[in-house]
Amino acid sequence: MTTYISELDVSLNAAEEQMLQSDGFNKINELDLKQRGFNKINVNLNEGAGGYDIYLWYKNGPLAITKVQVSFNYEMTVGLTKAGYTKIEKDLNAGAGGSYLYIWFLKGSGEFDTPIVDIGVTTDATNEAEKFASGWQRLACDLNRNTEGNCIHVWLKREEQTYICDVIATDSYGSDSDYFQKGYIRVDENTNRGAGGAYVFIWYRQTTDPEKALKDLQVSITDSQHQEYQKQDYQRVVVDLNQGTGGNQVFLWYKKRSNPIKAIALLLNQDVVKEYQEAGINVILRNLNVGNKGSVEHLCVYQ
Repeated sequence: MTTYISELDVSLNAAEEQMLQSDGFNKINELDLKQRGFNKINVNLNEGAGGYDIYLWYKNGPLAITKVQVSFNYEMTVGLTKAGYTKIEKDLNAGAGGSYLYIWFLKGSGEFDTPIVDIGVTTDATNEAEKFASGWQRLACDLNRNTEGNCIHVWLKREEQTYICDVIATDSYGSDSDYFQKGYIRVDENTNRGAGGAYVFIWYRQTTDPEKALKDLQVSITDSQHQEYQKQDYQRVVVDLNQGTGGNQVFLWYKKRSNPIKAIALLLNQDVVKEYQEAGINVILRNLNVGNKGSVEHLCVYQ
C-alpha cells in the first residue's frame, strides 16, 4: 500500500511547552511525537535566529496531505480557516522576534490535489537549485522571516510530476477562501515586501496533465514590455504586482504551448541567482518591486 505524508506537527523547547501548558494546551514533546509514529526532520526551524529550537515532524499514512501553506499575518489565516485547512498552533519564529509564522495543511481529493510523499527543510540557499531540479517544490515563505537567521524553507515532493495550469494574483484577502476551495496554492510571500502598498500574492493551480499546463510565464515592468506581450498573444494576470507602492506597474503574462511549467517560486536571495540559472531554472531578471524601495524579488520558472 502506498503511504503518503499524512500528518504534520511541530515540537518546541521546554520554555515554549511550559507556556502552552499554562494556556491550557497539552504538552507535545519529542518523545510524545515519536510514540505517535512521527518522524523528525532534524533541522532547527529557527537556525541562526537565536530563538527556540523548533523542529518539524511528519507521519506517514494512507490519507495524503495535498496542500501545505504558511501564514505570517492574521489576514492570511482567515481564508485558510474557511477553506478547511488544519493549523499547527506553534509559532515557527518563537523566541526569535520575527513574523508570527504558522504551518497549515489540507488533505484534499479534488482535481488539483496531488498527494505529498516526502517533505524536507533547507537552511542554506545554495542547496535550493538542486532540489528544484530534482522535482521538489518550495514553500515561498522563509521560516525565519523578519529575523537575521538562515533562510529556511520547507520543500514538498509529490507522488506524480505536476505542472502549473493556472496562475492568478490578488491584492486583498476577501477571495482567499474561494481560491483555496478551488484548488489554488498561494505563494506565501508578498510581492510588495518592504515596499508598502497592498499585500499582493501570486496563486497557482497544479495538474498532472502536461497538456493542460502553462508553457510560458513572463513579467512586464515597462509599458513597452506590456505592449510586446499583448502583440504576442500572451494572457495577462490582471492584478498589478506593485499595487499601491507608487512603483512601476508589474504584471504576469502566460501562454500555453510546448515545454510545460513544473514549478514557480519567488526568489529574494540574490546571492543564489547564478546557481539557479546553472541548474536550468529560468530566473526572470525583472524586479517585481521596480520603482519602489521594497525587496528585490524575481520570479523563477522551472520547466
